Formats: sequence, C-alpha cells, structure tokens
Amino acid sequence: MKNTTVLKVSEAELGQIASGEHGNPHGVLGPHPHDGGVTVRVLKPLAAKVTVRWEGGETELTHEHEGIWVGVVPLPDVPDYRVAVTYGEHEHVVDDPYRFLPTLGEVDLHLINEGRHEQLWDVLGARVHHYPGALEPVTGTAFAVWAPNARAVRIKADFNSWDGREHPMRQLGTSGVWELFVPNVGTGTSYKYAVLGQDGQWREKADPMAAWAEKPADTASRVFESGYTWGDDAWLAERQKRQPVASPMSIYEMHLGSWKKHHDGRYWSWEELAEELPAYVAGLGFTHVELMPVMQHPFGGSWGYHVTSYFAPDSRFGDPDGFRLLVDRLHQAGIGVILDWVPGHFATDEWALARFDGTPLYEDPNPQRGWHKEWGSHIFNFGRREVRNFLYANALYWLEEFHADGLRVDGVASMLYLDYAREEGEWSPNIHGGHENLEAVQFLQEMNATVYKRVPGITTIAEESTSWPGVTKPTSADGLGFGFKWNMGWMHDSLDYMAHEPVHRAYHHGEMTFSLVYAWTENFVLPISHDEVVHGKGSLLRKMPGDRWQQLANLRAYLAFMWAHPGKQLLFMGVELGQESEWAESRELDWWLLDHPEHQGVSDLVRDLNKAYVDTPALWALDHEPSGFQWLDANDAGRNVFSFVRRGAQGDPDLVCVANFAAVPHDDYKLGLPAAGQWDEVVNTDAAAYAGSGVGNLGAITAVEGEHAGQPAHATIVVPPLATVWFRRQE
Repeated sequence: MKNTTVLKVSEAELGQIASGEHGNPHGVLGPHPHDGGVTVRVLKPLAAKVTVRWEGGETELTHEHEGIWVGVVPLPDVPDYRVAVTYGEHEHVVDDPYRFLPTLGEVDLHLINEGRHEQLWDVLGARVHHYPGALEPVTGTAFAVWAPNARAVRIKADFNSWDGREHPMRQLGTSGVWELFVPNVGTGTSYKYAVLGQDGQWREKADPMAAWAEKPADTASRVFESGYTWGDDAWLAERQKRQPVASPMSIYEMHLGSWKKHHDGRYWSWEELAEELPAYVAGLGFTHVELMPVMQHPFGGSWGYHVTSYFAPDSRFGDPDGFRLLVDRLHQAGIGVILDWVPGHFATDEWALARFDGTPLYEDPNPQRGWHKEWGSHIFNFGRREVRNFLYANALYWLEEFHADGLRVDGVASMLYLDYAREEGEWSPNIHGGHENLEAVQFLQEMNATVYKRVPGITTIAEESTSWPGVTKPTSADGLGFGFKWNMGWMHDSLDYMAHEPVHRAYHHGEMTFSLVYAWTENFVLPISHDEVVHGKGSLLRKMPGDRWQQLANLRAYLAFMWAHPGKQLLFMGVELGQESEWAESRELDWWLLDHPEHQGVSDLVRDLNKAYVDTPALWALDHEPSGFQWLDANDAGRNVFSFVRRGAQGDPDLVCVANFAAVPHDDYKLGLPAAGQWDEVVNTDAAAYAGSGVGNLGAITAVEGEHAGQPAHATIVVPPLATVWFRRQE
C-alpha cells in the first residue's frame, strides 16, 4: 500500500516560511521522500487550488498554513513533476523552484569566502541554466546573492507579480550566499532582492552582480543570457603579443551619450554607435577609444562615475549584447577599447549597494574611511577580502566578457591616501602611523596582478595626480602594477603656458620643459580629458589667447607638440572639431563647426598627426626610455621655440619636432640635427590645408655636415608663427 502520510513540519517552522524568515526554505518546501512516498509543499499564498502532476498521475494539495499547500506523491522517488495553480477560474501550470539542487558547489563557496573567485559573475547574479527533464527540458534562472548578515532574502520579480512571498531563497551553509533556481525565467525578466536585515527591516535591492538593469529612472535588475558571436579573433590573437608601452597609443576619450544624439534628445543605441563610431575614429587615425563609464548609473549628470550596477552595461543604450557589438566593430576597425572604471567609490542610492544587507557590507563601516566628502559617495571596504574580490572580478569581467583592451582607473589618488580631501581630525593613520591606505594599495596590486596574468596584452591606466612612487612599477617590485599613469603635471603646466599671451611666454618657458625632468619615472599618458573642458573651464580652443586665427593656430601648434612629446596621448572628443563651447553631457558636439574650413582644418590635422605618429616608431617605441628623447634646444625662451629629437629602435628614422609659440615666424633659424641629408617636413600646423598662413619649408630641408648645438649636422629652416613642424629623416 502506498504511503500518503504527510511529513510533519512544526507550525513555528511553517510560520517562518510564510513570513519569509526561514534561512533554508528548501528544507520545508519542495519534494521530500520518506517512508515510500514524497511529501510536496508549495508556497502559493493567493491560490484557490494547487495540484501536483507528474507523468501518470496527480495529487491535489491541501492548504496547510498561510499560503503553504501540502500533499503526498505516492511514489518512492521524486518524479519530474509540475504544479497546477488555480487563481479564481484560471489555472496556471508552473515548475517548482524548490525541487532543484543548489547551482553553486562547495569549491565556489570556499573561493567566495576566501575572496579568490576570479570568475565571480559565473556563480553570483542571475544566470540562465538549461536542464534536461523527463517531461520536458527545463530552462530557468539561478539567482545567487552574497548577503552574509541578512536574516532572509526573497526574490521580487515580474514573474511573481512582485510578491516576494512566493520565492524565498536558501542560505548555503555559512557562506553568506543565498540561492534559488527559478524555472521558466529567462532574458528580460526584471527582478530585485528583498533583504531582511538583522534590524527586522526589509530592503528592496538591485542585484550587485546583475548583467543588465532597467532603464533609469526604473531601478530593478534584469536577467540576461548572451547570444552574441564575436568576430574579433584576429584582434585578440594579435593583442596577446602586444606590449602597450612600446606600441602606438593615441586615445580618443568619449562620453557616448553626448557624442551624437537624436533630434529629440534620445541617446544613440549601441547598434547605431556601432554603425558610425568605428569608421569615424578610424578615419581620424586614433588607435584607441576610451569610454567614460558604461556601467549602469542612475543619474546621467554623474557621467557614469556614480555606479549602481558594476556588472551591467548602461541600459540607456540597449542590452549587453549591443555593447558587445560596439566593441567587436571597433576591434574589427583596428581600434582598441579602454573603459573608465570606478572602484574607488559608489553611489548612495538606497536600492543599490549601500547597506546592502542592512549593514555597511560593501562600504567601509568607519566613516573616516567609508565616506567620500568630495563626491558625496560611499568608499569600498578595501580591507574586506570579499569586497576586493567583487572589484577585481569586475575588472576581469569587462576585459574577458566584453573583450575590453584596458581599464582607466578613476580617482586612484583618492584611494591611496587616508587623508584625501579630509581635514586634520577627520582621518586616522594606518598601523604604521602614515596616511597611506594600505588596504587600498593591496587591492590595486591584487587587481593589476590578476588582470595582467589572465588577459595578456591589456593595459590598466591610473588617474593618479600625486607623486606616489611606483604607480607603473610591477607588483613584484612593490609597485602598484599599472601599465600607465596620467601625467597630470604635464597637463597643468602646458595649459598654463598656453594661456599666456605669446609676448609673455618667454617668462614661463620652464612650464613646457619641466615634464622632461620626470618623463621616465613612470609610463605616462598625456591627458587632455573631459575634466579640462567642463565646469567653467571652457573648451581647449577658448583657453588659447589672441584673436580667432591665433586661437586656432595655438591649438594646432599645441596638439602637434603634445603628439611629439614622450608619452601616449589622450584627447577628449570635440577638441578635434576646434569645439568653441565647453562640453555639456546634455547635448551633442557642435558638428556644424566642420562646415567651416578652419575647424575642418583642426580635424584634418588630428588625422594627419595620428597617421604620422603611427608611421613613425621613433614617437612611441621608446616612450618608456630616456634614450628615445633628446633636446636639441630646450632653452630658446627668447624666441618661444622648443626643439627636440625622438628616436626609435635601431634602424627607425629619427623625428625632429620644432615648436614655435611666438606670434611671429623665425626665418633663417639654424637648427642642429642628428645627421646630414634630407629631412621631410611631415607635419606643419601652419599649412594652408589646415587654415594656417602657409609658411613652411616646401616639404623638406637639407642638413649639412657641421657641428651645431652639440649635433653633428645642421640646417637653416623657416619656423612658422604659432606653429609646430615635424621633420623625419628620409630613409
């Protein structure tokens, strides 16, 4: 005779299930074999009738306690069953989430707790799974979230009418991970976690590991399963062999939402950007784009620097596969992709990471370390290994899942110093009595060592504005391990120099030469970034003195000087147009400027600078070594002239740069040169083609033997006004 006796559960335990406070709902709900039968409990608070069906039979369940239904399947083993639920007059047949085993293994849980799970996105978040089944294959989503201090966690979603009572999650041992597999849930599903804190308060939270999110102002997470097929195998294979420090790197920095907009103000989609952006950037000759943060953020005015979902591309542009398409198309056009990444602080929105499980889980609990006064945001708890794991796994996620070629790490200085933006009494020293944030240093070293180990050929770039030693030294030499550092000193000094009227520049000559004193202490990027053309600073063009013609000439001369200077160069979008108004994220660039020859001339110059740069290894092959640079004359302050030679590896032709920041030409200018022979004028920013005055050297100069200024040869040249000229030795 078949057993039909229900496996008993105490009323107190049933009450915990009904209230959502049971840490292991699978211990009560779902199938439980015993004594030759299987007791099945189902949580359907609003149902009028519930029936369990399997191949060959069914059992109608009885309401037991506050929405919990129970019955016995008269079989010795658990069948592949489904649940028929009647609401009013309508029946719905669903699968039972509580009949499935955990989707995380013991090794995963151990690595999570040790802070060493490098592919965290494969085990946490919302991951679509496909299972075979006796009745039919089962597709669903495994939800898993780290909330170690929570009393309970539920899933609220559109598949349960945002009634989290139906889907309490189980805690997996003492790992702090809560998990539930929900059948018949897939891409596009919106969801949140309802987290019960130790204070008895339920909090609705977006998923920290969500792969997709709703479009702001909506705040839920969304399930996403990628179906994208990549076409950049050749790019990735070549990237593995590359050493970025000894390769050309000319970076076009972008805010995707304001590069171009639809007439009604809408953002372009990932797909629309993928159609136009690669050709535009390739046409200008840039080797890389740097995208201001593409991670989900609620407030557009933060430009992406106040992140709420670190693993989700910005849904304003479309779904994550749309972003994969954009990266893929850029790679196929020969353009690398660098992403701005913000591990130093995060947004305060109550539905996101802040006090995630009712405690300061991701943020440092010490207000002297956990609150960023300058930006009004939370600072990560770098002393907690699981938080460091969350962050460096996030870095790997963008490099591996989206094929990014590098990360520019925002606000590194704010991470390194305990007293950053704090007055005396607002910070406490480290264990050695210093102001260094030792835990943040450990995180940055872990992150850099991990990403360089796993993804050969990529690079990381630090936005670091202090004299912290060894930012780009390897971690094995106790450095931070970055590939590059932004040269903020060069940026400030050179822009200060350019702001002076030409007649006053002689008294500030050292502002343009000082950067060469420390140029090889780190691997540098020369940044003319978005920060220099916003918040009242004016556009780069408007920083230049003089009338309109002089402003444009100054701009062209400055760009060519920058491109020849040791270090990789970064230029914010719009500078290539000679943008007049400062940047605002609410509107697109002033593309109409290209209808004017003088602005088209700036664009053409940027294109020609990039082409000459890539074609001249002397400008990049030895960027990181003093042997790649030599002053010809660093001291010609009276004429506002700077001249130097760039050298590459043996056999590469030298390039000489002569920059004249005076408003008058210098005829019969005697220039020492490294060798006799013909030197081609490969760039002249005063050329008529760029709307200059057309003063030049008719395409080439001839150097003759004879020592001058320490060089074995010399030539007499014409140096145009407010212009930079490049000469490349003819092979």
